[in-house]
Amino acid sequence: MINRKQSSKKMASLASSVLTDSSTSQIQKTLAGSVLSQTGSSNQTGDKLEQVASSVMKSDKYNDTTKSLAASILSQSNKAR
Repeated sequence: MINRKQSSKKMASLASSVLTDSSTSQIQKTLAGSVLSQTGSSNQTGDKLEQVASSVMKSDKYNDTTKSLAASILSQSNKAR
């Protein structure tokens, strides 16, 4: 099943901010890169990144920015998985 969702302009802007901020964590940068790769394209989240994003959503140790990026990634995952 093809997922036709794309990252919104708001999420793309957040992801861009994360990638240009030297104080952000590696997990935020990884998630942000995926969000940007799904902006204006039909790219879908890969299964490994789905697992990472799912773990972020289940954990209390991540902040709202990280969880927002993870949620965006999960909303664009392959629904057949």
